[in-house]
Amino acid sequence: MKKITIVFALFFSVIATVQAQTKTAPVQEVQKADEDKSLIKDYFSQIMGVALSTTSNVKLFQFVYDWVGTPYRFGGSSKKGVDCSAFTKELYSKVFNMDIKRSSRDIFTMVSPVKKEDLKEGDIVFFKIHSTQITHVGVYLGNNRFVQSASGGVTISNLDDDYYSHYFYKGGRLLDSFKKELAESENAQKK
Repeated sequence: MKKITIVFALFFSVIATVQAQTKTAPVQEVQKADEDKSLIKDYFSQIMGVALSTTSNVKLFQFVYDWVGTPYRFGGSSKKGVDCSAFTKELYSKVFNMDIKRSSRDIFTMVSPVKKEDLKEGDIVFFKIHSTQITHVGVYLGNNRFVQSASGGVTISNLDDDYYSHYFYKGGRLLDSFKKELAESENAQKK
């Protein structure tokens, strides 16, 4: 009887230990993932000059990091060469799962205007460079920085730079109606 009691005691202690370990493992994995995410944010913050402690969209900054340095090519839409609107379209497709229009003027028809001081990460910035019409587009990252494809290739620039400050037209946020329309067209394509 004593041996049976000891066996039951050992059996239940092993089960309790296994259960305790399986309960703490997911917590440890979550903590590790949070630490990794924090390190990624710190890294991007340093190299991009954007305070990432306030963002959770690491996917956006990873995409930007992967494309920085890609050469500019008018009409281009790949890492061999890309223009500003194709880059913005690709970013929105890969980061936000939205298929936006191709030209900067057409993209502007999809947004509601946002004042420069109200821009948020992921908003789109528009410029009228040597023109009365929109000729350039980029994506706002925060801290007055935006990513764009221009003559120097895909770069991160500052809206406060004299050049961009002079030609800045408006910021824009994708309209809810277009978000809904895009989601519906995606659902229709899946059927």
